Amino acid sequence: MDPFVPLSSSDKQQLLLQSYEQFDEAVSILDADLRYLSVNSAYEKMMGYAEKLLIGRPLGIYTSNFLSDEERELLSSIRKRLKRKGFYENEFSMPNRFDDIIECHITYRRVCVGETVYYIGIIRNILPIVTQKNHVTHLLNYNQLTNLPNRKVFLSETSELLIDSYQEVVVVRINIDRYRMLANTLGPSGIDTLIKDFVTRVEALELKNLYIFSHFGGDDFALLFEYADAQMVRNELDILMQMCERPFVIADDNDKKVSIYCHISVGVSYFPEHGHQLNDLLIKAEKALQYTKQNGGDDISWYDCTINNATADSLQLESELRLAIENSELVPFYQPEVDLNTGFIIGFEALVRWQHPVRGLLKPFEFMDAIVTYKLSFELFCQMMTQITKQLSKWRKLGFSHHVSVNADVAEFAHPYFFSTISRLITDNDIEPNQLHIEMTESSLIQRHANVQSQLKALKNIGVCLALDDFGTGYASLSYLQEYPFDFLKIDKCFVGKIDTDTTQRAIVKAILDLSLALDMQVIAEGVETQSQRDLLAKMGCKYAQGYWFGKAVSASMATKILTHQRLGR
Repeated sequence: MDPFVPLSSSDKQQLLLQSYEQFDEAVSILDADLRYLSVNSAYEKMMGYAEKLLIGRPLGIYTSNFLSDEERELLSSIRKRLKRKGFYENEFSMPNRFDDIIECHITYRRVCVGETVYYIGIIRNILPIVTQKNHVTHLLNYNQLTNLPNRKVFLSETSELLIDSYQEVVVVRINIDRYRMLANTLGPSGIDTLIKDFVTRVEALELKNLYIFSHFGGDDFALLFEYADAQMVRNELDILMQMCERPFVIADDNDKKVSIYCHISVGVSYFPEHGHQLNDLLIKAEKALQYTKQNGGDDISWYDCTINNATADSLQLESELRLAIENSELVPFYQPEVDLNTGFIIGFEALVRWQHPVRGLLKPFEFMDAIVTYKLSFELFCQMMTQITKQLSKWRKLGFSHHVSVNADVAEFAHPYFFSTISRLITDNDIEPNQLHIEMTESSLIQRHANVQSQLKALKNIGVCLALDDFGTGYASLSYLQEYPFDFLKIDKCFVGKIDTDTTQRAIVKAILDLSLALDMQVIAEGVETQSQRDLLAKMGCKYAQGYWFGKAVSASMATKILTHQRLGR
């Protein structure tokens, strides 16, 4: 090992000098009066000034007469801090010689060599850090899809405007109608395109007195206006509604062009009529929005006390429905499906009823709209399926192999867990897959969603039967028969009600029966209410039917008694 050799003063100075020149940071050496004595090459490169130009010049390069008020104030602050504490640190933006803006982290430190005072300055370019910080700030304050201010910014801006404004401040809340269905129809990229196109159109309207346009996420938007009279905003909102009358042409995930009418629901509140606090105004605008949606959407509602009462009732109903699902108060009733030749029950259609703890047994028309509004469809479907499969298991143990038909809408069979839920329940309850018939309406299939097709085909593959409900009432029935593997067609009751007196209805039913025979599908006629309807359907070759003539929907225990009596020949 070589003997240790201490660093000599000259070597040390040489090393320090080389390091000084090779620093990535811009380094300057100033005298006691903050005049330049030396700068390194990084300083020359960053600031654009050669060392020979700077030597002897004051910090700031030019005399105070040539500096802006802001620059003079900054230099004065640096001088005072260094004189008092011998150290200064700050971050700010400054232009170099070529007017390029540099984001700087600057430090100046007093250093004494003997009795001589120097100041060492280091400037670090922190543009990447500032850029990242600005990016994070943007992420926290703006919606990434539309680049509009988010809810946080909207609340902040509204709060400030309420403090400063001497006019009436109008809070407008907007939701896109049928957003969930549109999202399922268009797929992720398609719905994103629709949202962006919607925002572009709203911005192009250049609505008067619009203070901020905000995107809370999904289909949820807010507008903030300032007017001498809040009623003046009605014209701008009418323009907004008229904009929605023009279709949006969007490509879905299969690159198929679709014309979409993007209608909206709007709720409005304003200061000072509806409150002086931001929270009050926002809540009341949202209540008005919910009122619009509950009444079919595609409209504008201004908050008032009537809406407040209606919203309170709505909240109560939603709470009761969620509790009803949790407590299994929503139960299946079973309407018989009958063989017209023998009169025997071949199966049942399950129809939901609500066993309300106070109001008694409620029929679907009293609560199904609320189920859809509060997006509880899949939860209801799962509860119904759980009870139905358990009942099928009980019947199977009693020797009954009858099927049960269950209605499913787009909200159910477009759900990613639709197939797995049904498959699991079949296995858990040890029933045959063909004991379950899944019914869907033509209106549910209008979307032709790839996920829907795959889930229905998966059900078909394990043996579950599929039925097209309300056949003939849609506009593309024949195309559906090619795309989906149906086992049953259910003739809508609108074609059965006057079949014994109306030749047109009779001809339609006959055509459906002939078509089903050619396609090897079974037919069930719905809504049979008279002996003559039953007899004519049988004569025309229809094998199965259901309706009040054969029996109304009954509880599981009553359905069991009916099956038992049928088996005993009573």
